[in-house]
Amino acid sequence: MVSLLIEARSLTKRYAGASRAAVDNLSLEVAGGEIFGFLGENGAGKTTTIKMLCGLIPPDSGVAQIGGFDVQKEPIPAKKSLGYIPDNPFLYEKLTGSEFMELMGDLYDVPRDPSRVGDLMNLFELSDKRDSLISGYSRGMRQKIALAAQLLHHPRALFLDEPTVGLDPKGVLRLHEVLRIVAAQGTAVFLSTHVLDAAAQLCDRIGILHQGKLAAHGTPAELTSGGQSLGDVFLEATGGAGASGEVARLLGGTL
Repeated sequence: MVSLLIEARSLTKRYAGASRAAVDNLSLEVAGGEIFGFLGENGAGKTTTIKMLCGLIPPDSGVAQIGGFDVQKEPIPAKKSLGYIPDNPFLYEKLTGSEFMELMGDLYDVPRDPSRVGDLMNLFELSDKRDSLISGYSRGMRQKIALAAQLLHHPRALFLDEPTVGLDPKGVLRLHEVLRIVAAQGTAVFLSTHVLDAAAQLCDRIGILHQGKLAAHGTPAELTSGGQSLGDVFLEATGGAGASGEVARLLGGTL
């Protein structure tokens, strides 16, 4: 039987003064071993959804569960079961890379294991920076150390919000390799991205969010079964069909 590790049931969140809900009665689920791609235009509600699933903000209504634990009622075991990498991760800049890894392991009650820390830093090509302060890390290196740290405790559910920002092509390819291996080990991977090609190649299923609601969802093959590209499906789901003609009109030419 497939184990559901990420579950959202009728999640709703409305911010004060907003004309509509940021997330509107959203239900979805991700099984262990699955990579779920979460697509949507800016402001669609992707980050709000992830933060509710991770217990960082409470929903107005609905339930989020991680590994069977209600995120609101059982926050400690739920959060111990997940890893979360935001698009701009907060890092302690006065720590070295290895010190930061040790701190994150302590927060998750992981016994200190210098060899595992070393292996993860080597995986993301950070070995030569393990004793350097994070304040001197580049944008891509900061992303890599955040990723490495969230793998320390073997999370059952891994959330990534635009994880390729700042990574060079080699780093992106390594990240995709890591996510495939992590999923193969039974983790549920929840990936928010704007890179449609990566989503089509990497993800087992894709959900497209529009104005806080799931506008389309299925496997890449199911979504493109009509001969359309994933880009075409995305535009239709988000109300952007015919955009090329509109762009041409505004530019005074034709495409």
